[in-house]
Amino acid sequence: MKHIYFLILLTFVFEDSFSQVYLFYSENQGKTIHHRIFLDNNYLIETQYSHDPNIFILSRGGYYKSMDKNTFNVTFEFNSNFENDQLKNMTIVKDKSWKYISKSKKALDGKWLMGGRVTKEGEKRRDLNKPRKTMKFLLDGYFQWTAFNTETFKFSGSGGGSYEIEESDYIEKIEFFSRDNSKVGIKLKFNFVQKSDDWYHKGFSSKGSPMHEIWTKRK
Repeated sequence: MKHIYFLILLTFVFEDSFSQVYLFYSENQGKTIHHRIFLDNNYLIETQYSHDPNIFILSRGGYYKSMDKNTFNVTFEFNSNFENDQLKNMTIVKDKSWKYISKSKKALDGKWLMGGRVTKEGEKRRDLNKPRKTMKFLLDGYFQWTAFNTETFKFSGSGGGSYEIEESDYIEKIEFFSRDNSKVGIKLKFNFVQKSDDWYHKGFSSKGSPMHEIWTKRK
């Protein structure tokens, strides 16, 4: 029984420790392209963007299979560049150019789906099984939200950067934003409360509009 418990614990520790964030760079017409990789035990997102000027280039992600944790065969749930490259899957290989940038683990780390909103009339929930989804991936001090449709492959937007938690405050700093490059660099502060698999997220959007969202842990 002790051996079984140790095996379960070891598996949990391995999966948690494998959740990591990386960054590598490429050059295109004299400009430096940032490639940020979100990687947990079954999901991978690559996002490309540049600074000076701030430009969102593309984002693509989905569930992967890997035999050695260096070569990842990814089946995309979304690809912002799909109209141009028609890619629904890709093999991504980790090499020495990948720089490990993970910060400390945080309580909200994981994949979350937009589960609804809190209104004056109460909670209004979404059907999380529908193909239209908004997912927020929090990992080791970094975040990214993406809106997509798994049936039509329509990409509706993405933004991301770094985040901090200070007591009941959740603070984002935007590093890329597909809908408005001018928002890069701003900080947004929200009040958050976690109740089991729900994360209540209250504050103001990048446009200054009040919001009270419910995010539900993706299973």
